[in-house]
Amino acid sequence: MILLSTFGAEGHQHRNNTMAYAFKCLADDDRRYLKSFQLFLERSSEHQCMLDFIHGVLPDILGSVGGGRSSLNILGVGSGAGEIDLEMLSQLYLKYPGLKVDNEVVDPSSEMLHNYKVLVSKTPNLEHVNFKWNRMTASEFENHWREKNLTKKMDFIHMVQMLYYVADPIATVSFFRSLLNKNGKLMIILVSDKSGWGRLWKTYKTDLCQNDISQCLTTGDIKSFLNADGIKYKSYQLPSQMDITECFTEGDERGELLLDFLTEVSDFSKSAPPDLKTGVLDLLRHSDCSAEVDGKIVFNNALEVLVLDA
Repeated sequence: MILLSTFGAEGHQHRNNTMAYAFKCLADDDRRYLKSFQLFLERSSEHQCMLDFIHGVLPDILGSVGGGRSSLNILGVGSGAGEIDLEMLSQLYLKYPGLKVDNEVVDPSSEMLHNYKVLVSKTPNLEHVNFKWNRMTASEFENHWREKNLTKKMDFIHMVQMLYYVADPIATVSFFRSLLNKNGKLMIILVSDKSGWGRLWKTYKTDLCQNDISQCLTTGDIKSFLNADGIKYKSYQLPSQMDITECFTEGDERGELLLDFLTEVSDFSKSAPPDLKTGVLDLLRHSDCSAEVDGKIVFNNALEVLVLDA
């Protein structure tokens, strides 16, 4: 995990707290989380940078697992409403038009799975895909797999922006990697350790991050584990930005939702002590996290893709 550091070089000295405040985690507030997440998507280039990667780079990655095969087993962990999943399946269809796909979907939200199913019903060229729906968390899926003693192997597993919500991301990566076929690939997308998130979490981890999940996580944490264990992987940087200008207007509803998303705290603006709120806002505005472009504060939302071998 990321070690706590100070921001002293620029005058942002972090308090020496040993415990986080008793905040309500945004992930536990479904309605507010969905509102803030939707606003985040509107204000950021995150989905676009993922789509650029899926259209430009992923076909070659899929080519190494699908060559000469008549069918593939694919597993999406934390698939949400399925937009990114279906883009990946679309690229696979373009590369291998006759390929049959067994697609396992894992997500704990019944609402998200419903939205995914609706999207499938409206999307053409999916007749070759068999969907299996698993309304469960990653750890519940792991327990289910072990209890049933299943031996099915996966050719491609993707985990997009979901490792923040597990208790032990390293164990989770290890388990899902163990499900791969010999030529299989595991793709992880997380925020880059070079992003503004990395600086925010290094500075305010003990204040903001809950102990029971790993929300203060970047690709740097995963790469440290992979390097220590000698696990081969390829890395791809995905530049991304987010307009957070509204965060700096006191009382702005959208700004407060974005601030919730950045801190992972529900109603952060109202529940944070004044000095913590000031420190977080100062840091978010600092050049280590953001740039000022045409009068707007643009946060560095850079992502990184890690593609692991079996």
